[in-house]
This record gives sequence, C-alpha cells and structure tokens, in this order.
Amino acid sequence: MAQLETRIALPQRRFGETRRTDRWWLQPVAVAAGLGAFIIYSTWAAFQGAHYTYAGYLSPFYSPEVFGDSAHAWFGPWPLWWPSWIPYSPAFLILWAPGGFRLTCYYYRGAYYKAFWASPLNCTVGKPLKGYRGERSFPLILQNVHRYFLYLSLIFLVFLSIDVYHGLWFTNSDGAKEFGIGVGTLVLLMNVILLGSYTLGCHSLRHLIGGRKNCVSKTAGGGLPYKCVTCLNKRHMRFAWFSLFWVGFTDFYVRMCSMGVFTDWRLI
Repeated sequence: MAQLETRIALPQRRFGETRRTDRWWLQPVAVAAGLGAFIIYSTWAAFQGAHYTYAGYLSPFYSPEVFGDSAHAWFGPWPLWWPSWIPYSPAFLILWAPGGFRLTCYYYRGAYYKAFWASPLNCTVGKPLKGYRGERSFPLILQNVHRYFLYLSLIFLVFLSIDVYHGLWFTNSDGAKEFGIGVGTLVLLMNVILLGSYTLGCHSLRHLIGGRKNCVSKTAGGGLPYKCVTCLNKRHMRFAWFSLFWVGFTDFYVRMCSMGVFTDWRLI
C-alpha cells in the first residue's frame, strides 16, 4: 500500500514578528549594550598609549608591554622601524590575542549572533535572514581557531600573574623597593582570578583534558582536572561577563590612578 507524503509549509515570520507577550527583546538589547560598551572603551583605551601604568601596576590591556616607555617594557622604547602612521600604543601588539579568544568563544558566539546579527533574534521571533549556513563556510568557519587562541590565553594568564607580583612592590621615600598591598594590587589579583575562571572553564580546554576519552577516570590525575574544568564550565557565561567587566575596570583603575584622579590606598 503506497504511503501518502504530506508536506506542510510553515509560516514565515517577518523580522521581529512574534506572538510572545514577554519582554523577549530585553536580553539581546542588554547583551548588545554590554558588549558594545566594552568594545568602545577598550578601543579608546588601546589608542591612548598612555596612563596604562602606575607604580608597579600595569593595565591588562597593555600586558605584556613589549615596547614602551615604562619599566614594564621588555625591549625598551619603540623601535625606529615602527611605521609612523600607526599609533605608538603597546596595546596594539597584544590585544589581538585575548580579543580573538573572546571573539571565537562558544558562549560569546551565541551572544553576539543574537544581539548584533539577530540570528536568531530570539525563540519564535522572526529574524531578518531566512537561510541558515551554520559555521561550515567562510567566514564563520574561521571560528574554529578558538582552540589556538586558548593556548595563547593560557600564556597571558602567566603574564598577568606576574603583573600581580609586581603590584606587590612599592618605591619608598629612599627609592628602595618595599613589599606592600594596595587597592590596585587586589584589583589586579581579582582580574587574574576572574580571567582564569573564564579561561580554564573554556569548552575547548574541557574537551582537550578529557572530552575525547571513553573513561574520564583513567585520564591524568584520575579525572580531577576534568571535573575542575567542568565545574568552571557550568558557570562559563557568568565568568565571561564578570571577567569582561573587571578587565575593563582594571584598566580604568590604573588609568585613573596614573592621571591623579584616584588615590591608590595602601592596605599594608
């Protein structure tokens, strides 16, 4: 007996059309505002090329400082071969690495796809693009470099941890270095904690540690590293936002101290 095939054409919603009565637009608007504010501030801060260091503090937007005028610079002042039409800012040499890590992050992809491209705008809400190509074609296939940006971000955590150590030393009235803890020291430390929680909870790192194994308990450390990464991964969205806000605040704090707007109180 022949089977009859029935095809039902689903209605196509116009852009923004929906029967939802809740405030479905609130989340994508908030995400767009948050990411947009960070992009604007970080771009502005990167172009300044000044007020990024104070005492032993170094802004994370400029760490590591490869070339520069501060004591943190690895190779001293800017080289003569640097093109004059490019601003002299140490941030331009390093921001592409942590920026690329966040840009290709699995969580941030879904966040800015929805917030900036409206793809999808929200569940059961009409979107502007009718087709779906996924991430198998150019340019979104380039998102697969995320795992390599992960390796770079792990190295950057080491640099930022060293910056916390430098933030523990202050110059006294005799010109000698002495141990101390200022508010800025705690700001730098919290930045490393939040960035570390975000980076170490990365989906790619979780897969790298034990995601390919049939029996996680037989992996190195008896599966403990996998469990730790999984614990952070469950809160990946939370750490993504907390670390984004705090890394911007850390630069702002160092900048305000350098400009004399803030007073960095010594706790010890």
